[in-house]
Amino acid sequence: MTSRPGTPSPGLLRRGGKAIVEVLPAWITARVLVLGALALAHLIVSRTHPSTPGVAARVHTGLLGWDAGWYESIARYGYVPLGHPSFRFFPLVPVVTRALALLPGVSDGAALLGVANGSALLATALLAVLVRRETGDATLARRTIWLLSLAPPAFVLVMGYAEATLLLFVVACFLCIRPRGGAAPAWWWAAVFGVAAGLTRPLGVVLVLPIAIEGWRRWGQSSTRQRLGSAVAVVAPLAGMAAFLVWSELAVSNFLLPLRVQTSAGLHGGLSDPATTLVHDAKGVLHHHFGTALHVPWILLVLVLVVLALRRFPASYGVFAAGVVLAALSGTNLDSFERYALSAFPLVMAASTLTGRREVERAVLALSAAGMVVYALLAFLNISVP
Repeated sequence: MTSRPGTPSPGLLRRGGKAIVEVLPAWITARVLVLGALALAHLIVSRTHPSTPGVAARVHTGLLGWDAGWYESIARYGYVPLGHPSFRFFPLVPVVTRALALLPGVSDGAALLGVANGSALLATALLAVLVRRETGDATLARRTIWLLSLAPPAFVLVMGYAEATLLLFVVACFLCIRPRGGAAPAWWWAAVFGVAAGLTRPLGVVLVLPIAIEGWRRWGQSSTRQRLGSAVAVVAPLAGMAAFLVWSELAVSNFLLPLRVQTSAGLHGGLSDPATTLVHDAKGVLHHHFGTALHVPWILLVLVLVVLALRRFPASYGVFAAGVVLAALSGTNLDSFERYALSAFPLVMAASTLTGRREVERAVLALSAAGMVVYALLAFLNISVP
């Protein structure tokens, strides 16, 4: 049976369900590693009794620490009681968390972790479907989901963060705008996922770029309805962000507050030349700012992967990855760069093309898994900002 133009193919849900089963081993392995790191952090604190009070508190909060604590608090109390700093966290994840917490016996923390980990499972499954559809290579799809699941910064996909939910909407949007064969894109569904991405994280607006590329590529052969759908899909991520900004104006009379808080000096920082920021962070190692300097190797690796994505995949993939990376590098503070770059899933696809040899794949996954444990442990011990 064929699908109607503008709707997902009938087999998508079936393929998605099969993909969930396929990705479960990678998804479970990542959670075992992160929970193992958390258990190790508890053991270290109980044995060493660190004098810094923040360490014990951070270990105690565990998967609900750092930004996850903000999402949990927003779900419980709302934005206004928590003050202006809370407005840098976009609303979709807290809203869904609050809705789930209305169920009997479900706390806000449990609901938040359910949203994050459920989103991670679905996003990984849809990515397997997307890579297989795009390349026809089931082995590459398998390598991609394992590398995404075990990438060192991917420990945040286990915590109560919004990255997994954003990844879910981004991959779902690509499935809609990059249909198989000669099928028409599901522009209206892409618009739905675009709005959701814009309501989830500021980086969601980067989806404008790949949607615009795919819309322009098909414009000449599209019907009036399809052109309208593609135009709506292009502005959808911006509409999602705009909806939150309008609410901010109504709630506290400050339309740009969510963006201003995000770009404050203590967080992502104001707009800056990425090259200048990179040089500044590289010099950090000379002044014993090792935490800052650790971002530099990741940035160099990511830039190489951006080039690979642009060369090996359709333009919409590479441009999306480049847009995410550019946005992540545009601030004066590069803390959490690795987490931001994780949203650029084509980078993982590009990296997977380099691990075709079995021994290379095993070595890379082993190093990635070890890196995930180390990064998670550093975050739980209040040493590194996730």
